[in-house]
Parts: sequence; C-alpha cells; structure tokens
Amino acid sequence: MSSRRSSRSPPAGALTVLCSSKSAHATRLTQLAQSFAHTLKLGPSELSLSLVRDPAIRVLKREYFGIDAATDVLSFPAGDFPGPGPAPLGDIVISLDTAKRAAKDFGSTLEHELALYLAHGLLHLLGHDHQTKADARRMERLERQLLGHAGMLSRSDEL
Repeated sequence: MSSRRSSRSPPAGALTVLCSSKSAHATRLTQLAQSFAHTLKLGPSELSLSLVRDPAIRVLKREYFGIDAATDVLSFPAGDFPGPGPAPLGDIVISLDTAKRAAKDFGSTLEHELALYLAHGLLHLLGHDHQTKADARRMERLERQLLGHAGMLSRSDEL
C-alpha cells in the first residue's frame, strides 16, 4: 500500500519497512517494527505500513471485511513468496484517529496506542489470531512481550 522505503537501511537479516508517510509517527513506528522483528527473530523481511484517518480505514474494512466501520488496525498478509530477497510480510494499516481516541479513553499516549496497533498487526501478518479466548490471551501476551522489549509497556500493560 506504500511506496517509500525507510530512510535508513536496516542491517542484513532485518525488517525493511515501506511507508509513504514522513511523519515522526511513521519514523518511530518504523524503528519499533524493526525492534519487534528482532525480538521475534524474523529473517530478512519487508512490510508496508500506512497511517490513515478513520474514513480511509473504514473504506478498507467495508471493502475487505464487509463491515462498515472504522477500526484501529488492519493487516493484509502477503502470502507465500518463493523468490529471492526479503520475504514480504504484507500490509499494516493503522488509523491515527482511532489511536488518538483510544489514548484519551484509556489514559494512554498516542505513541503507546500506535505501538500496540503495530504489534497487533505484525502478529496477524505472522499468522496469529484471536478467534478463541486462548488465542486472544496468547496474542495479548506476545503483544506485551514486544512492547516490553521495546520499552513501551504502560503500567496497565504490566498488570
């Protein structure tokens, strides 16, 4: 969904993040994605990251999931890629509007909400889901692990 590579080349074996935004949020999320990839011990890989407003994510959710509502994050896995080079993981689309509301509603920060949505989206790209209570608990535990390793846990996350 995006077309611009991050400005710094990641080390070999790292994650390359493609993001069209040049915002400070995009820069920080690119760094966090690379940290998450390191924690998860991913091989050379690539993902696309888009930061959008609620109307844009609502269109995507309606088009791809048949639900006419905005959401926090959507993930679109790339599928198998047999070619050489970094493995494309897929696309992550995050709503800035939803993150801002959630930060206010939960007494969190925008940076924390964006980091949580990124971790959640990345785990979906890697095949994790939350269809059952056990799966949801496992996914939440992995999200906390990723946020913790990146120094992004809030006090409520640690409970």
